[in-house]
Amino acid sequence: METAKAVCGKEALELLNCVTESNFDELKCLQFLQSLRQCVLSKKVKKFSLPEQKQQEGMEGSGTQS
Repeated sequence: METAKAVCGKEALELLNCVTESNFDELKCLQFLQSLRQCVLSKKVKKFSLPEQKQQEGMEGSGTQS
């Protein structure tokens, strides 16, 4: 059985990990932000949620597409 992947999850994770690095590189993180923005526009993501929120709201997936 194939596991579901979060819509734009890779891009979101790269951005989050970038901003938590001790040697914060704003220009590098800006590239990840732009990549995430392009992903959400192309996949028409309306909202992100965390796993705990999904259980509470009964939603599936990390990004909501229209």
